[in-house]
Amino acid sequence: MADEISKAQVAQPGGDTIFGKIIRKEIPAKIIYEDDQCIAFHDIAPQAPVHFLVVPKKPIAQLASTEDSDKHLFGHLMLVGKKCADDLNLKDGYRIVLNEGRHGGQSVYHIHLHVLGGRQMEWPPG
Repeated sequence: MADEISKAQVAQPGGDTIFGKIIRKEIPAKIIYEDDQCIAFHDIAPQAPVHFLVVPKKPIAQLASTEDSDKHLFGHLMLVGKKCADDLNLKDGYRIVLNEGRHGGQSVYHIHLHVLGGRQMEWPPG
């Protein structure tokens, strides 16, 4: 089983996360973009030539715990992913992934988008 999937099998929602520490600048990250709603930074264990995360500053544990009031934030996250992909010259395309829960491979319970590019993505994904 892949390392992240193994982590997802035991991860639980609640408490502070590595993403909260990155948002508060307690842990360094290679930041691509930041505004008052989110931060985007390169993944420390990239799964593609370009792999970055878009993380809301609002600590939402997972998609299942979102509310109708979060719809604008999610649209913003997608647009930031697109902007960063454009800035990183992913002109041939990219994949945006949101892992949800244990079976979805979610190993950190602070919702985040993975943006992967720089190579041909395979299908099915996993």
